[in-house]
Amino acid sequence: MNPIVLITGGSRGIGAATALLAAQHGYGVAVNYTANSLAADEVVRQIRAGGGTAITVQADVAVEAQVMAMFEKIDAKLGPLSALVNNAGVVDVALRIDAMDVARLKRMSTRHGGVGGTIVNVSSVAASKGAIDTFTVGLSREVATEGIRVNAVRPGIIETDIHASGGQPDRARQMAQAILWLMGGDSSYTTGAVIDVAGGR
Repeated sequence: MNPIVLITGGSRGIGAATALLAAQHGYGVAVNYTANSLAADEVVRQIRAGGGTAITVQADVAVEAQVMAMFEKIDAKLGPLSALVNNAGVVDVALRIDAMDVARLKRMSTRHGGVGGTIVNVSSVAASKGAIDTFTVGLSREVATEGIRVNAVRPGIIETDIHASGGQPDRARQMAQAILWLMGGDSSYTTGAVIDVAGGR
């Protein structure tokens, strides 16, 4: 069975590049979007055209009921998650993760019947996202004995249209390669890492 990844904010930019690259490496991909269904549909179309498996899942990750419905759809159409790329939304509740109302991370935990997995948070070196970095390190320690690795990448400037017009249209794909590495077995001994992927900026 192929590994399954959910990519929040997966319809454009780094999220879309990660979705396409993950599909090329054998992942079944759930492309999350909030409002732009056409962009999400296009990512899924490209994945399927390349022989991959993908679905779109609409949800505002700040709304619990929508998140739960999103996971139900993923479970029914693709199967249990083995990876989560937090490319959109924030987690702002100061609780043990398994005490939170939304059970999106519990499902991978061996403590709660899951088989383990990986979480990659997308932070930024170009903006104030220290909370994501702190969350990544704290969560990695909290779930280290539950079969879950948690890491983050910190891209520099992430507006892909600007990169294209400035002569660097492949920058999102370069960032996606770091995310894919953190999701995969080659980084199996890496957790709690916050990796700058900013081209020296």
